[in-house]
Amino acid sequence: MKSTTQPAVRLVTYNIHKGIGGVDRKYRPERIVEVLAPCRADFIFLQEVDDGVPRSRAHRQVELFSEALDMPHHAWGPNVRLRKGCYGNAILSRHPFDHSENIDLTIRPKKARGALHARLNLPLEDGEHRRLWLFNAHLGLSGQERRAQLRHLLTWLRHHRVSRDTGVVLGGDLNDVFGRLGPVVLQPEGFRGVARPAATFPAARPLRALDRVFVRGPLALHRCYPSRLELARQASDHLPLISILRLT
Repeated sequence: MKSTTQPAVRLVTYNIHKGIGGVDRKYRPERIVEVLAPCRADFIFLQEVDDGVPRSRAHRQVELFSEALDMPHHAWGPNVRLRKGCYGNAILSRHPFDHSENIDLTIRPKKARGALHARLNLPLEDGEHRRLWLFNAHLGLSGQERRAQLRHLLTWLRHHRVSRDTGVVLGGDLNDVFGRLGPVVLQPEGFRGVARPAATFPAARPLRALDRVFVRGPLALHRCYPSRLELARQASDHLPLISILRLT
């Protein structure tokens, strides 16, 4: 009998701080690449990704990292507009998307925020496909702001008739200092996270679990842990969070 067990899906979420080191404040995008390459991720959620900004040599970073990591499919959504260029969220993928869009989560007059959405049919070993909806979010700094942003995103899901039986991954820099977003906002809507989230900020000496991943539908969050590379403590002010997802 042919096995129906599907391989794990590896997801990384990483606030790259525009490629600027959290301690030395130097722009070295090659460090981001060296940190991410060993992860062998299927999908990478990046936050604070520059496009055309002088501090990052006017690089279009989504294309720079996509090419360097050999992840040919990518989506990018600008959130913060600067005098020259802008920055926002990006999703890198080994599999093609059939749709992507940036969802505005800004609560005026606070800083512009957003969630980058992409969806695809993930190929399985038996030749079938599994529908996946991906959401890479960078939420605000106040608790009330974060709750409002997630509720807006949940309303967006209901408006698009995304059932609880559909595979949804929500991750990113959620700035959830006290770990309340899961129990208060996401769990009542069927989302699941890990019991003990890993600290990822500040990278040099992690104390806070600001970066999180939640899943809904036929997905299990098998493991969730930060990069243990020494270089990861220097490359950004966050550590990358590596998650192992299994299809159920």
